[in-house]
Amino acid sequence: MHFAGDLCQHFVGRELFFKYILAHYASSNNMEKTQHIRYFLFSQYLSDGIRITLAIILPAMICSYFGRLDTGLLLSLGALCVSISDAPGPLEHKRNAMWYCNAFVFLMALLTGFANHNAIVLGLLILLASFFFSMFAVFGTRASSVGIAALLVMILSIDKVLTPWNVVKEALLILCGGTWYMLSALLIYLVRPFRQAQRSLGNCIHETSRLLLIKAALYDPASNVAEEYKKMLAQQVVVSEKQDEVRELLFKGKEVAKDSTRTGQVLLITFTDTVDLYEQITATWYDYSMLREKFSPSGILPDISLLIKQMAHELDEIGLAIQSNIPYRKQFELIPALNALKTKIDAAKIENTSNLVLKKILINLRNLGEHVNAISNYFAADIDLKTRRRDRSEYSKFVSHQEISFALFRDNLSLNSSVFRHSLRMMITCILGFIIVKLLSYGHHSYWILLTIVIILKPGYSITKQRNIERIAGTVAGGIIGIVLIATIHDRSILFSLIVIFMIGTYTFQRVNYIVMVIFMTPYILILFSFLGLGFLNIVEERILDTAIASVLAFFASYFLFPHWESNQLDVHMAGVLKANINYLQKLKCYFSGQMISTLEYKLARKELYVSAANLSAALTRMLSEPKNKQQHANEINEFVVLNNLLSSNTASLFAVNISTEPPVANKEILQPLNRSIKILNESLELMDTSYHPSTETNIASISPASKPTDPQMKEHVDFIFKIAVDIHKVVRKIIQSNTG
Repeated sequence: MHFAGDLCQHFVGRELFFKYILAHYASSNNMEKTQHIRYFLFSQYLSDGIRITLAIILPAMICSYFGRLDTGLLLSLGALCVSISDAPGPLEHKRNAMWYCNAFVFLMALLTGFANHNAIVLGLLILLASFFFSMFAVFGTRASSVGIAALLVMILSIDKVLTPWNVVKEALLILCGGTWYMLSALLIYLVRPFRQAQRSLGNCIHETSRLLLIKAALYDPASNVAEEYKKMLAQQVVVSEKQDEVRELLFKGKEVAKDSTRTGQVLLITFTDTVDLYEQITATWYDYSMLREKFSPSGILPDISLLIKQMAHELDEIGLAIQSNIPYRKQFELIPALNALKTKIDAAKIENTSNLVLKKILINLRNLGEHVNAISNYFAADIDLKTRRRDRSEYSKFVSHQEISFALFRDNLSLNSSVFRHSLRMMITCILGFIIVKLLSYGHHSYWILLTIVIILKPGYSITKQRNIERIAGTVAGGIIGIVLIATIHDRSILFSLIVIFMIGTYTFQRVNYIVMVIFMTPYILILFSFLGLGFLNIVEERILDTAIASVLAFFASYFLFPHWESNQLDVHMAGVLKANINYLQKLKCYFSGQMISTLEYKLARKELYVSAANLSAALTRMLSEPKNKQQHANEINEFVVLNNLLSSNTASLFAVNISTEPPVANKEILQPLNRSIKILNESLELMDTSYHPSTETNIASISPASKPTDPQMKEHVDFIFKIAVDIHKVVRKIIQSNTG
């Protein structure tokens, strides 16, 4: 009990302790090297890891103190199951998920307890439950975690044959443990309602700064343009995911979005500025190979790269301060650095080459710096909330709303649904695992086969393959660590401390890095079993064997049983990107037609484009990890991704330059290339989706010629957009012809 009290005290004072460490590192020369460690110390992942560990371990410790360890383990099991559904998100969503999780866990504990008396009845329960709860994925990630928790309690209870009264008693204890976890989690959230949003926003800013560092590398003549571009596409996916996480917290959380709450409004404004910065980063695109060829001799490109790195580091420090909830002092002055760079650009004289493009880059750098400064206003006491406050209904348009209904469940009961195919795959694999457990009874924990199947078998082959490799590698590595520790350490207090440390590591990395989580989890389980008087060497052998059997079953199931290949789904993602780019260009065309475009309309179109592009990039990455014979048109799709990214960057660039000004008078020379671009993109989309019908086109012929000369740079810009649209059409035709041929 004293140890538990020390842990609680440590948890309460954690941030003060870490702030001391942060102050120490801030005065050292190793700030850059330790930045990722500092982010980790204040991350939501570590906070959740400590909180979940305490919620799970305290019931067992308290009951053990009173000589009722068996009761404590059941309470801890309930807490463990409900913790799976405790994903980051708004309070209402967390509460509802944990409530339903408690209900399903209690129900499955009862059903499994009664079914254990008959192997056939138990097998039937496993068959139905594995299918039913896997189908929860149609309702989203949070609902899917509720299904996994229900399957977990079923699997962990299949070895117990109890009397009816004891079945009810154990189910009630598991329910009490789950309720304890739910109440403790909600209490912490209510006490500090903004802390999770601060951590998520800080992490989002951190990932945006990493994208800015990649942008800096594109200007560095020593880097490889193709490799840095691949990194940039991958990082855009990460940033998009982080933005979605923050959107859900800010725009769906009532506590954060209340107009009367200053902290919530500052978080909303800062996130909006962060998304605007992300757009500015992606909107500035040049032919970097051409830039190097023309301007490398001048020595200016490394200076540009250095200036962007300085802004990225400044942004990273801002994100860390927000995540750490500590004051921030500005460390980088932008204006002197810009003036020094401007002097070098003005002095540069390159034969037969204009330095106009360098001046445009300088303007873009100033815009980037202004966005970084806007984000730093998070710490300003006089930040203007009145002029930037929006109606809550506007924010709700930026987040998706998941429908929970039987109709949605019913509509997915078809082989056309990837979730239905995965549920069938899970059902068949689990029943095969159960049969193996019954035929090869070689240990006391053969339920690990079913547990491993549920954890590593995912809807897609590529994710299942990755989980397989990580599970085996993590189990072997963690097993070695556990054996060494148990063999060399005999002090039970030290071993118990190690259990707590490994538990924190397990629950910290469960949503960050699966292999690290398994490495922490394996010795934690081995030491725990050694505490219970079981032979740990036998446990190691059994765990490795069960993991191997489950991995083989999961691998063959993902390959042969209703397989889900990304190549069959990529056309949907490609069509989504085309629709989003068409919509984005439509907004730009409306603007140049003289129509007033609201900021809300523009930002919704921008968000749709970024999300669809991230989905396509992620799907392409998954396809490239699948067997070679299952990969289709990899080069063409990669070219499609690059071209659409180039198109969206150039469209965003035109928006960034013009959206803050009054709409111009309709200009035929600008509208014609835009209209032709939209038309050819519509043709491309019709090739991919025969059910698509484009919207009515604007009558360009009725627009009179411009009264004053067209800006040649703008004309060149829209002509380039048309050229990209033509190239996209060629790629789409090549893919379609290959499929039909």
